[in-house]
Amino acid sequence: MAGNREFVNRRLHSLLGVIPIGLFVTQHLVVNHFVTGGPESFNKAAGFMGNLPFKIILETVLIYLPLLYHAIYGLYIAFTGSSNVNRFGTFRNWMYMLQRITGVLTLIFIAWHVWQTRVAAAFGTEVNFDMMHDILSSPFMFGFYLIGILSAIFHFANGLWSFLVSWGITVSPRSQQITTYVTIGVFVILSLISIQTLIAFIS
Repeated sequence: MAGNREFVNRRLHSLLGVIPIGLFVTQHLVVNHFVTGGPESFNKAAGFMGNLPFKIILETVLIYLPLLYHAIYGLYIAFTGSSNVNRFGTFRNWMYMLQRITGVLTLIFIAWHVWQTRVAAAFGTEVNFDMMHDILSSPFMFGFYLIGILSAIFHFANGLWSFLVSWGITVSPRSQQITTYVTIGVFVILSLISIQTLIAFIS
């Protein structure tokens, strides 16, 4: 019974990491990238997302609750699993370890980012270009955001590979190898988008 419950929990954890959390992360990065078109471009995109109908319900059901479950169970996995990189330094063992490390880093970053933006917005602060420019003008915060965002992207991209394997979509070694290249490509593309975005906020 306990084994069945853990199986279901791990499958749900994996699914939520891709849908809806992974999709939201990708969408969020793309929307933020509008800043490369100038402050007004970003403000328009952010304003559109901020004024969606039923925003609170959508955020709670599609983001916060799935993220809360994924984070709590992810911490359980991170602190109970074993990577074996000291004995078996294979590529996948390193990916397993990095997945756990980036999961913790991402959780810390998201908690801080939500506090700086969503919580501030709830108290009347407008989430716009000026807010992000002021935050990222600090070299420390720029570095913190860079590490946090890259950790989130890696966690999503590598988690996508694990999702495809654990759900039986990529079974053969060949398909898993191809998926490795695809997910590396996802990491590189989203990372470049994010770095351009961060630079645009301070330039």
